[in-house]
Amino acid sequence: MSVAKKKALICNCEVTMALDGRRLAQALRPDLGEDGPFAVHTQLCRAQIDRFKQAASAGQPLLVGCTQEAPLFEETKGDSGPETDITYVNIRERAGWSEESEEALPKIAALIAEAALDVPPTGSISMDSKGQCLVYGSGQQAFDAARQLATRIAVTLLLTESEDVLPPGQIDMPVFKGRIVKADGHLGAFDLAIDGFAHMNVSSKEAFIFGTTESGVAAETDLILDLSGDAPLFPAHEKRDGYFRPDPGNPAQVQRALFDLTDMVGEFEKPLYVDFKPDLCAHSRSRKTGCTRCLDICPAAAIRPDGDVVAIDPFLCGGCGACNSVCPTGAAAYAYPPAASLLERMRTLLGTFVRAGGEAPVLLVHDEEHGSGLIGAIARLGRGLPARVIPLAVNEVTQLGLDALLSAFAYGAADVLMLVGERRRDELSGLEQQRNYALAILQGLGREGNRVQILIEDDPTALEETLWNLERFEPLPAGDFLPLGQKRSLLRTALDSLYEQAPLKPERIILPAGAPFGRVLVDAEGCTLCLACVSACPTGAMSDNPERPELRFQEDACVQCGLCAATCPESVITLEPGVSFEDAAKQPAVVKEEEPFHCIRCQKPFGTKSSIEKIVSMLGEKHSMFQDGGAIDRIRMCEDCRVIVQFEVPDNPLTGPAKTPVRTTDDYLREREEIEAARRKHEDGGEGDDTA
Repeated sequence: MSVAKKKALICNCEVTMALDGRRLAQALRPDLGEDGPFAVHTQLCRAQIDRFKQAASAGQPLLVGCTQEAPLFEETKGDSGPETDITYVNIRERAGWSEESEEALPKIAALIAEAALDVPPTGSISMDSKGQCLVYGSGQQAFDAARQLATRIAVTLLLTESEDVLPPGQIDMPVFKGRIVKADGHLGAFDLAIDGFAHMNVSSKEAFIFGTTESGVAAETDLILDLSGDAPLFPAHEKRDGYFRPDPGNPAQVQRALFDLTDMVGEFEKPLYVDFKPDLCAHSRSRKTGCTRCLDICPAAAIRPDGDVVAIDPFLCGGCGACNSVCPTGAAAYAYPPAASLLERMRTLLGTFVRAGGEAPVLLVHDEEHGSGLIGAIARLGRGLPARVIPLAVNEVTQLGLDALLSAFAYGAADVLMLVGERRRDELSGLEQQRNYALAILQGLGREGNRVQILIEDDPTALEETLWNLERFEPLPAGDFLPLGQKRSLLRTALDSLYEQAPLKPERIILPAGAPFGRVLVDAEGCTLCLACVSACPTGAMSDNPERPELRFQEDACVQCGLCAATCPESVITLEPGVSFEDAAKQPAVVKEEEPFHCIRCQKPFGTKSSIEKIVSMLGEKHSMFQDGGAIDRIRMCEDCRVIVQFEVPDNPLTGPAKTPVRTTDDYLREREEIEAARRKHEDGGEGDDTA
């Protein structure tokens, strides 16, 4: 939805921002018509709240330039226009509160235009929790936490150590001893294996006493509070819904976990972060493994092999988007929101910024939880964001792939910065790969400099210094293509747009290993045209010619999965990562061709000369069954003639005894007539009908 379809209510927050309603309207609506300039309010949330009520009562969708007072506006609209759809956009901390506030109008216009876009809905799955919680830990601390939580939800206590625990006069929860050795599942459906499991003796007096221990005991629970201080029970444990692991030495964290756990009862909706398309997956073919990028990168262990494709468990998926980042085909497509929606936001932000007079825009991609807090701190306590640094909030920065990075530059970004927190450092390998590919392509096209950066920062002061001291690169010409199609087509569109405006126009750019583009090199001399690679190729990059023995390769369709190399029985295929800008790369090219071999019996073409001759040579020299000329000749025959000749040989081992002819009713009738005729002839003394 465009800005013109939403009524924008803009406020300069008690004149702490420089806002010009006419210039802003010109940037957002070049054809003003009868709308005129934007009315710039000074205290929309207080003294001018009646203007908000009036706009809300009209029923038209609203776009309010304030997020701080969103709860107040939501409460107020309940009386004036309860059904009115309202979008809130933060133009204060992200743009207006800055040392360059006077120059921030292009960015403010861009932020408003982006907020006016409609975000497509995301699918979800349901998880049901009945509130059964396992508290796992040692000593008095775990016992006290379990008793506090037991007043709100159903609790079971599993102690690793219990020496310092004084048994109370009344036990209001089950108490056991043991250690969790295996854990799986999610909110509402955790499965545990426990060793050293024992029940508490009811006669425990001065300390807990436990009975006979068992190993491998299975247990189920809806929630887990892990106060053990040991290694997490799950990979990427902070993304595992229903699993709480506060620092046992931090009472505030423990109390926060207890508070949050009391709300974890009922049915919960979880977004479907990934839209998996199995028909695009290049994981495996015929038990040969090809692409494993998503399996190698998933921090939550939510992806597993599933035959020729992979399976993504939506209950375990934490939404980091790393699989989307590295997937070369778009099979693992991020859906929170879809890639096309993210690219449309980039296109709107950068396009509006440039049209409003902004220069050399820097796209700062961040998540809401971490990045927004740092940006707010810089705006309130420091210099604010530079006027050309445009923040773009996403669910997870690690969702960005090469398609998004290149599209940002194709839409006119001079730099792309990706802001993440220190705690995410170990999850950035996929994002770093995509950064390296993007840098190699940009530098190959003559766009020098470190234009793509990952900023691992928790300190707002350090972030502020980095942003205000950025090297200023020459801006790239802004394209305006629509983000249509799947990942490969989006990548190719962005590449073509960048190439069209590039200072250098190489035919080919070599990329680091693992890149989603490249070519297949075939040693034609060793290739027998068995076409196993054609059968294995999941994208159609390797193809044959139905009319003659021929192997073709289309570079533009290759995702460098390696299935062709893994399948080739001759081991004559290697991969070379890179991106080609030649038109020939978009069409199948002949890699090897041969004349067909003709059957020596019927002259029908089949196979290739090289493959037939190689088989004849190998079997004739090594196999005892092919030492005579007849056996060797059968190899030189087509599939039909081999069968015919096999049954013609006198010593055919498949030949059985002659079959007894099948007698039919006609045979019996004919025999009866002959017998009757012979009898009559005999009775007539040999006269009459002499039919035999």
